[in-house]
Amino acid sequence: MKTIVCALAFAGAALLATGANAADVYTPVAPEVQQVTTESGWTFTIAPYFWAAGLSGDMDQFGLPPVHVDASFSDIFDHLDFGAMAISEARYDRYSFFNDLSYVKISGSAATPRGIVAGSVDVSSETFMTMLGAGYAVLDGPSGRLEIAGGARIWSVDTEISFSGGVLDGVSQSDGATWVDGLVGVRGTYQITPEFYLTGWGFVGAGAADIDWDVAGVLGYRFNERFSAVAGYRALGVDYSNDDGFAFDVVQQGPIIGLVVQF
Repeated sequence: MKTIVCALAFAGAALLATGANAADVYTPVAPEVQQVTTESGWTFTIAPYFWAAGLSGDMDQFGLPPVHVDASFSDIFDHLDFGAMAISEARYDRYSFFNDLSYVKISGSAATPRGIVAGSVDVSSETFMTMLGAGYAVLDGPSGRLEIAGGARIWSVDTEISFSGGVLDGVSQSDGATWVDGLVGVRGTYQITPEFYLTGWGFVGAGAADIDWDVAGVLGYRFNERFSAVAGYRALGVDYSNDDGFAFDVVQQGPIIGLVVQF
């Protein structure tokens, strides 16, 4: 039971979902030559994506001893109720402003061995993660762009456990945490051909967490000046704990695909 509670409590952070903070996928946009520029000089991009991430690490919740969890993407997907993920970016000249937003809700239930204390236990977990950031291009040309970037990532994890039947019938309890980390890193894009391009990012930081990091490499294909498809691999890790006994020390990694729309 303890493993089920912890796995469900934190699997949402594996962001699969609808994808995923890449959520913190730091904008898999096409190179500068493919941007659609407005009369004011601004370009805008939105990229919904899907991250087939597994989750591994140690976690502690509801005052239980730390538990090691190693869940594959399929394990998480089996309990997925809802997920939504997208990255948006506004760019002007060498400056960029971006947001990576992810929300995932998962749930599950299990029967207790004898049904005396409780007949069954239901667990629901919601994970929200977003990064607000800005960047400046130190290299910017027809073949690619390299940015120095930084920002703040907000995490929020909330889990509710409810008992049915037995002595604890009708009893429920919630546990969770919200925290903020600062990150710095780089984002880059390189044009291979007029249609194909590479993009990647790497961020690391800390704050309420001891460490918070995110790296990825993506290959993109441009259908026209507005639409591109991207596919690659992303890994993200965070190590957070507080004095209330809540701990979240995990690594999420897996393939990522997305659609990039520029306007």
